[in-house]
Amino acid sequence: MSVDINQFPVLAKANTPEELRQLPKTQLPQLADELREFLLKSVGKSSGHFASGLGTVELTVALHYVYKTPFDRLIWDVGHQAYPHKILTGRRDRMHTIRQKDGLHPFPFREESEYDTFSVGHSSTSISAALGMAIAAEKEQAGRKVVSVIGDGAITGGMAFEAMNHAGSLHNDMLVVLNDNEMSISENVGALNNHLAQIMSGRFYANIREGGKKALQGMPMVKEMVRRTEEHLKGMVVPGTLFEELGFNYIGPIDGHDVEALVDTLSNMRNLKGPQFLHIMTKKGRGYEPAEKDPIGWHAVPKFDPSEFKKPASAPSNPTFSQVFGKWLCDVAEKDEKLLAITPAMREGSGMVEFSQRFPKQYFDAAIAEQHAVTLGAGFATEGYGAVVAIYSSFLQRGYDQLIHDVAIQNLPVLFAIDRGGIVGADGETHQGAFDLSYLRCIPNMVIMTPSDENECRQMLYTGHQYTGGPTAVRYPRGSATGAEQVEEMTRLPIGKGQIVREGQKIAILNFGTILASAKTAAEALNATVADMRFVKPLDEELITQLASEHDVLVTIEENAIAGGAGSAVLEFLNKNKILKPVLQIGIPDEFIKHGATNLVLEELKLDAKGIEQQITDYLA
Repeated sequence: MSVDINQFPVLAKANTPEELRQLPKTQLPQLADELREFLLKSVGKSSGHFASGLGTVELTVALHYVYKTPFDRLIWDVGHQAYPHKILTGRRDRMHTIRQKDGLHPFPFREESEYDTFSVGHSSTSISAALGMAIAAEKEQAGRKVVSVIGDGAITGGMAFEAMNHAGSLHNDMLVVLNDNEMSISENVGALNNHLAQIMSGRFYANIREGGKKALQGMPMVKEMVRRTEEHLKGMVVPGTLFEELGFNYIGPIDGHDVEALVDTLSNMRNLKGPQFLHIMTKKGRGYEPAEKDPIGWHAVPKFDPSEFKKPASAPSNPTFSQVFGKWLCDVAEKDEKLLAITPAMREGSGMVEFSQRFPKQYFDAAIAEQHAVTLGAGFATEGYGAVVAIYSSFLQRGYDQLIHDVAIQNLPVLFAIDRGGIVGADGETHQGAFDLSYLRCIPNMVIMTPSDENECRQMLYTGHQYTGGPTAVRYPRGSATGAEQVEEMTRLPIGKGQIVREGQKIAILNFGTILASAKTAAEALNATVADMRFVKPLDEELITQLASEHDVLVTIEENAIAGGAGSAVLEFLNKNKILKPVLQIGIPDEFIKHGATNLVLEELKLDAKGIEQQITDYLA
């Protein structure tokens, strides 16, 4: 159910940026207030990303007011903060469907709107994309402007600096807005720097700056002295030396919640030549006290009543696999001071909060820099430390070269705790962990484990930590675990060995991962044998040979892409050993899987118990 727009008289006049630009500038503060209130009520009804969007309300209004979107290109980094953008770009009445199956996409998505110029979900991509668009704009000579918005977290990714280094050398017209929400805005930042920013972004300053460069072109010694003087003066009032060295004209920091000042500064900067960098200070969760006090806890929320000023209490449930991992970390760290755990800025999501507090000297947050996180683990391993890299499946894709070049080739014992394996639900295509079994198993020296429940996950993590023969990976899904009894004692599992968990006839189901419960339910209806394979690499070849000799049909099941996955590994083994046996591969099809509740997506993919049974029945017909 959508929010009643009649409660928001100014916002009702701004359903599109074209309508927004018809409003007088004096109405923009009220528009921002109404937009924030609409966002608050909308997410309360729908669930979704929350605190980030509250912090970018004024910036979103100012950008669409000053720039002629969608002709001018606006690129959001990650996209958690883009809900206000969606509201102002014709999708206001569908916000209650966001992240739901067949509803609005959780992030900017090119197929959804012409205002979403670049589809995103992972961080640090916006500046590279903006530079590409800026180069194209210069070739077109149509007067198109390009703006990217990047957060202070996302800018820690190396890709952002690679892009800025390149942009600074090419000198194309583009604007990078740094949305810095790490600290509250003090008075001197809000007042003094707003004034300085408007001066430095104004035509008078720009003309003097550019004219002076031309005039001093033939006098290099004087030119260098002036340049150093300018940098010294700017360095006294702004922290922009780094960005200036990369070739950007730095402006700021300014108050990102003063919409009129933002409009003035952006209006000045729109016509400046070359790479521009605007640093704004915002507060995550702005305008909603609980989110301001705890922006991490309110980053993404379930449905809630904003008037209660608290998140709804969740019903008691099984621990999540992330929590199982976090407890395992703490249990091992109590006994092993050489365990060192790394996360690329996913402390909360990976279940590492308690570990980071109890064992701060063994905890390393590499920031949003997955490549560095992987090679940091390799460095630890070379010195005899037990490196554990906790990383999401779709984020490990970004460190793939490092996994091969820095870890596997050197055969270093780094343990990869891979969270969010399989279908992740509402975050959609960019976050589905659909490919890790495929991209990992082709790497020599890798050992890959797929636990079927939380106890097996704990034992596999211990097995990987104890294994010194090379890199290991334990791959587990997002969300609640299965409810299996967790055994505190940790035991090393025999490498490459599965087990039969149900005896049947004619059909043998080879299960990889937590889909085991659904596989067993389907097997009950079909009187099939079920094997919990446990290891994707090395495979339990003895068990596969036995199952092939005793059954008419083999069925492989995995919550991973069928192409190149665990089922493909089974087929390769059978073919190599000239074992002729029909094999049905069940898994994720050759397509990107859209957002929606996990259970609904699994049902649509026929990866629930009913779907598995139907796929096997259809194959045998």
